[in-house]
Amino acid sequence: QVQLQESGGGLVQPGGSLRLSCAVPGNIFRRNTMGWYRQAPGKQRELVASISISGYTDYTDSVKGRFTISRDNTKNTVYLQMNNLKPEDTAVYYCCVPTYGYWGQGTQVTVSS
Repeated sequence: QVQLQESGGGLVQPGGSLRLSCAVPGNIFRRNTMGWYRQAPGKQRELVASISISGYTDYTDSVKGRFTISRDNTKNTVYLQMNNLKPEDTAVYYCCVPTYGYWGQGTQVTVSS
């Protein structure tokens, strides 16, 4: 079992910020694109952001300008900086290696006043 370890979720007010982290085994991390997905109650899981080995990034339209994905290739860690959070961002967020379908356990992000 490939272990992806997520952290950083929590409860935040609208307009607030959170940073999610995901530690990935190095042999997997350094050779693959990484992604962040989320799943809200009753909704399909959706891709939020991805980052290639070289640092190329892509985002779903709803988070552009608010979220930033990054990776530290010396620490084998991928991050999702989430700013100006909205209630509709509430979901379980998952770290993923899309090529192989490896998933983390998920971390809850709740945006509410």
